[in-house]
Amino acid sequence: MIRLPRSFYDRDTIMVARELLGKTLVHVSDGVRRAGKIVETEAYLGPHDLAAHSSRGLTPRTKVMFGPPGHAYVYFIYGIYFCMNVVTEREGQAAAVLLRALEPIENVDGRTCGPGLLCRAMKIDRRLNGHDLLSDDFFITTPGAAEPFQTGKGPRIGVDYAKHWAKRHLRFYIRGNSCLSRRS
Repeated sequence: MIRLPRSFYDRDTIMVARELLGKTLVHVSDGVRRAGKIVETEAYLGPHDLAAHSSRGLTPRTKVMFGPPGHAYVYFIYGIYFCMNVVTEREGQAAAVLLRALEPIENVDGRTCGPGLLCRAMKIDRRLNGHDLLSDDFFITTPGAAEPFQTGKGPRIGVDYAKHWAKRHLRFYIRGNSCLSRRS
């Protein structure tokens, strides 16, 4: 497995969202290595995207999104779940890709068919906010022998408040995968 370099993240967010499909998210904590295949993502395109957290500007919460690419933006929602984004594009762009679903590969306990469930199963929480994804304990890799797959796309989930941005097809997924957060 080859760890993704910073240059992978320092590109167009839509391209990164598509190309993260089939990659492997790895988190090592408490001596346990957990891994899952990324099967669903959503692109958030920066401050002009009304569905992106960065649309409200630079705040203590969104500071990581405005930082350099290849870092994790982890936030808490609904008082129960953490969600993880991968920061993309150049510093100051404030774009990111939400990881929506994983297919468990190694030591993943629980469901992974949604961003909050994914984080719970992978032991991802606020402590990983801002974490460099080029580190030894939290990173994304290209699997050695990946099976071919077909991708699909559709509107993002849960962003109806974002006016015309809610209808944009910025959610990408591996067609037919049983771990998707929503069937399409």
